[in-house]
Amino acid sequence: MGNKNYKSKINRIRSFALALIFIGFVVMYGAIFFRENVILVLLFMGLGLLCIILSTVVYLWIGMLSTRAVKVVCPNCGKLTKMLGRVDMCMYCNEPLTLDPTLEGKEFDEAYNKKSKA
Repeated sequence: MGNKNYKSKINRIRSFALALIFIGFVVMYGAIFFRENVILVLLFMGLGLLCIILSTVVYLWIGMLSTRAVKVVCPNCGKLTKMLGRVDMCMYCNEPLTLDPTLEGKEFDEAYNKKSKA
């Protein structure tokens, strides 16, 4: 099966939250270039802080969401992983997973998690 660099939904959201932290720090460091202008320094520091606060909110949200995730044993690597939706990837080996018997054997497609696609 061609995985096309799919990642587990939980890992993808956690990576996004981590990226927000680094973006926030880079934006804050950008304030160094505008030391003479207090307004721009405050703007850059505020935007950086906003990115870090948003990251905290995303981490809280995915933490709450992962408590509702279904825990399954991956048939490929044998590790316990969490699934969100009808189809997801193993968090460790990127094996396509599904709990829907009608999707077994079909090519992995994240669109199966949308209500409109059957």
